[in-house]
Amino acid sequence: MALSPSSKNQALLDAQLELWHHTFGYVKSRALKSALDLRIADAIHDHGGTATLPQIATKIMLHQSKLPCLRRLMRVLTVTGFFSIIEHPTDGGGEHVYGLTPASSLLVSSTSTNLSPFLTLMLHSVMLSPFLRLSKWFLHELPNPTVFEMAHGQNIWHFAGHDVEFAMIFDDVIVADSCFNMDIAISKAFRHVKCSVLDLPHVVAVAPAGTDMDYIAGDMFGSIPPANAVFLKWILHDWGDAECVKILRNCKKAIPPRDAGGKVIILDMVVGTGMSESDLKHRETQVLFDLFIMFIDGTERDEQEWKKIIFEAGFSDYKIIPVLGVRSIIEVYP
Repeated sequence: MALSPSSKNQALLDAQLELWHHTFGYVKSRALKSALDLRIADAIHDHGGTATLPQIATKIMLHQSKLPCLRRLMRVLTVTGFFSIIEHPTDGGGEHVYGLTPASSLLVSSTSTNLSPFLTLMLHSVMLSPFLRLSKWFLHELPNPTVFEMAHGQNIWHFAGHDVEFAMIFDDVIVADSCFNMDIAISKAFRHVKCSVLDLPHVVAVAPAGTDMDYIAGDMFGSIPPANAVFLKWILHDWGDAECVKILRNCKKAIPPRDAGGKVIILDMVVGTGMSESDLKHRETQVLFDLFIMFIDGTERDEQEWKKIIFEAGFSDYKIIPVLGVRSIIEVYP
């Protein structure tokens, strides 16, 4: 059945809307970065969880001339769901009242669930500029240079070693992740388990005191200290298959046999796992992260890709437990 002229026009307009929506997607992430830099979530939190525009502006020390622009920024951040808004206050004051959502609550710096360091790194210009060269990179033969190397002339690890500001941001993410998601969370859940953290010397040097963790300076490519189990949290997605196999083989040397409880626990994405067919945001986040991590020659793997490196490293079996949103726990057995 042929479409009427009006239906064809609507289809064209819908297609245009789809293109525009994706084209301006970067504006959404830059608006989020502005909220992060201005500490808008902190301003609302410190005001009791809700605040008007003038109250936010005062807290973040914004000049009054920027109020109209701040209103437009907050409109983007509320339409996209990062903050909530009450458009018709009951007190008759006439000012919209902004509040925190579950997402923006994770940007409050004083909480243990603060994800600001991660967002600061992911939205840093150093991390974004490689994507301006992505199409040019595709015209080069693999494997080198990576997209990051094409943009900055060196890999991300060397770059962090020479740029003090970037290195501090990078280390903040590593330490925050290690302290909460890996170390403190596990030690609180399993108080009988003694946890140690293996990391590079410069990371161990700034690790926080006052925890029950032992911090060990070392290199997972060299050797891993003996343990009943090894936990690799968001490590293997940074590396190609050959490097992952080497790391896993070192893990296998460090743990006892399976019948003695030995295992490697991997926290990473398993693309296509842990979601329903209709969960577009889950799927899209996984594949977007995969394209993002590609710029340092990393990869987010599907189950078959995980299976390949696990068995190549000499392990006998594995189990995927999709319990952490877009990430999963993979238990690997010798």
